[in-house]
Amino acid sequence: MNGSAAPVIKDLVLIGGGHSHVTVLKRFGMRPIPGVQLTLISPDAHTPYSGMLPGLIAGHYDYDNAHIDLVPLCRFAGARFLANTVTYVNPQAKLVHMAGRPPTPYDILSINSGSTPDPSIISGARESVIPVKPVADFLLKWDALKQRVIKKPICRIGIIGAGAGGIELLLSAQFALRTMLKDNNIADQPEFHVVTQGDTILATHNAKVRRSFIEVMAQRNISVHYNFQVDKVSERGVHAGDKIVELDEILWVTGAEAPPWAKASGFAVDARGFIKVHPSLQSVSHPDIFATGDIAAVEDYPRPKSGVFAVRQGPPLEANLRRALLGAPTQPFKPQSAFLSLISTGGKHALASRGNRCLSGGWVWRWKDYIDRSFIRKFNDLPPMSNTVPSIIDKLPAAFQTTDIQKHLGTNDMRCGGCGAKVSSETLANVLAKLSPHRRQDIVAGLDAPDDAAIIMPPAGKQLVQTVDFFRAMIDDPFTFGQIAANHALGDIYAMGGEPQAALAIVALPFGLPDKMETLLTQMMAGAGEVLAAADCTLVGGHSSESAELGLGFSITGFIEPGEALHKTGMRPGDTLILTKPIGSGTLFAAAMRGFAKGRWLQGAISNARISSRNAAEYLKHYGATACTDVTGFGLAGHLHEMMRASRCNAELDLTAIPVLDGALETVAKGIVSSIHHDNLRIEDAIANGTDFKSEPHYQLLFDPQTAGGLLASVPKENSSAVVKALRDSGDRFTAVIGRLTSSADDTQRITLCP
Repeated sequence: MNGSAAPVIKDLVLIGGGHSHVTVLKRFGMRPIPGVQLTLISPDAHTPYSGMLPGLIAGHYDYDNAHIDLVPLCRFAGARFLANTVTYVNPQAKLVHMAGRPPTPYDILSINSGSTPDPSIISGARESVIPVKPVADFLLKWDALKQRVIKKPICRIGIIGAGAGGIELLLSAQFALRTMLKDNNIADQPEFHVVTQGDTILATHNAKVRRSFIEVMAQRNISVHYNFQVDKVSERGVHAGDKIVELDEILWVTGAEAPPWAKASGFAVDARGFIKVHPSLQSVSHPDIFATGDIAAVEDYPRPKSGVFAVRQGPPLEANLRRALLGAPTQPFKPQSAFLSLISTGGKHALASRGNRCLSGGWVWRWKDYIDRSFIRKFNDLPPMSNTVPSIIDKLPAAFQTTDIQKHLGTNDMRCGGCGAKVSSETLANVLAKLSPHRRQDIVAGLDAPDDAAIIMPPAGKQLVQTVDFFRAMIDDPFTFGQIAANHALGDIYAMGGEPQAALAIVALPFGLPDKMETLLTQMMAGAGEVLAAADCTLVGGHSSESAELGLGFSITGFIEPGEALHKTGMRPGDTLILTKPIGSGTLFAAAMRGFAKGRWLQGAISNARISSRNAAEYLKHYGATACTDVTGFGLAGHLHEMMRASRCNAELDLTAIPVLDGALETVAKGIVSSIHHDNLRIEDAIANGTDFKSEPHYQLLFDPQTAGGLLASVPKENSSAVVKALRDSGDRFTAVIGRLTSSADDTQRITLCP
């Protein structure tokens, strides 16, 4: 990460991973401001580049060609990535509210979240049409549409909207579907229609461009329905009063709408709900808030909703954000009056227009392709990340070296150890006041009491189960990290077949201003508290300390009925081996730290780590599991061998039956592994035929350390199918039979791999 050891003085929060914000992230990564914490909030880890979406639909590009991966870009910029959707902004309290987590504070806020077509204003449209945005949803629906066309090629496909985006999308869709049907030896073809309320297509372009595209569509038998104001959508098609255009599939590319939270948050907005901004890109009502791209309406410079303007706004936005953070006056930005448009016709042919000029040909498409690929490369092919670590005060910008800040931070880089490193009592009190810990009746004294220790009432006749786990943060979202850390610690209790009762937190918190430390701790403990509450486990106390890095762990106390514990010693020859989660988080987190993991891979690993093993433990016990453990730091092979030695059994593993996280095979094949991976390789001697499989990426994943990994259990063979089905049906969809246990002839337990 291009971060620093400097304490956080100001928070810059970016809403949306649009074309302006990717420029902001890249430039802050190249020239960070020590003391500024960047945070990006986006529902998706990959942001589509609008210029390449038609090429993606046509089949000229794959997913990664046409998307900017926000996760490594954020890591390069030293920015936290929060995969979430904004629901509201409170500009008075300077808080961004999101779904299912505490709000995030900001000092400066920038919004580049785009716009979406809103078909809901038309009767019947929401249920029947495919909006082009959000793009992630559109791509899923586009794949489903292609499958329907394969089954029924004689159909009518229409696009509502005749701007450049609509025309280019329809031509690309036609090209893709014709190619697909030809490849499948299907002669039948769909009909294609354009429906517009205007009397022309491409209304914002010159007459030469319009004529060219009218000729293209005529050549391709595309019908255009002018002056057709859609007022209803039905199973038959689209309606305008008594008129109808009969359609089977409807793509919706018209009526850009701002998210409703923009107006609800109290921002000054225009008649359509877009945020009104000065030429400096600052909100006319809130100067600490900036907006660009489709969501912004720039005073004095109205422009169409087009990605080209968001791209051009990126550099001036970054410069003004930098000025605002440092207390300098912002500067106005005047957009270009004429702009270059490059519009493809489906195949590798395009038109270029600027002002009244128009050029076309295959060379224009190649030019467009070069420009688009160059733009994407700027954000996906990142330079090596800096390891510069400024000191606490001296390397902060002069604007941050105020008397008040120095009072809180001190002027000495050397922070105290021992109890002098504790987080302040005021910070802890403020955090605890914001949290509502889950309560149990058998907790006599916990966080609600001022005592130095908790008092827990042991359940009558039960045995206590205790465990402790702690690790430093491997992701930059404190809320999600809190969820994962709690889930990881609970895994040991579930693996034993126990029920968690109480938790003590162990917190390591980077030093900073009191309000910033308070926010970080609140976010992290809110995430952990959510997981503990779902487990019916009460947070009863803990210990916090300053540290160079964020870290969190828990000591968990649980209980179990005597004689019902699942030990590692219970494996029996003939039992089936079952794993409840995929492996590969170690290599993926390591790749993310180096900037090599795709965002969707990392988000998959995070989602997997957030899944509780409570459900899996209950089903495994119900179906007679004979032994169980959770797969964590020692990797699958290490934990399995630990059980085998305790039970004196051998094991056969079906290597390709082991579920694997998306992307893990790619990263481990490149030699990207966790720092403990090499220590875990010491167990290789226990693999009887390991040399036959060393070249296989699956093999290396046997030693990959897992964070909040799944349960590994031995189950009677006759119950294996039933427990796998039950777990998959109940949500643990990756559960799989990965091998079987055999007898051991001596005291040396061996794992045999099967291809």
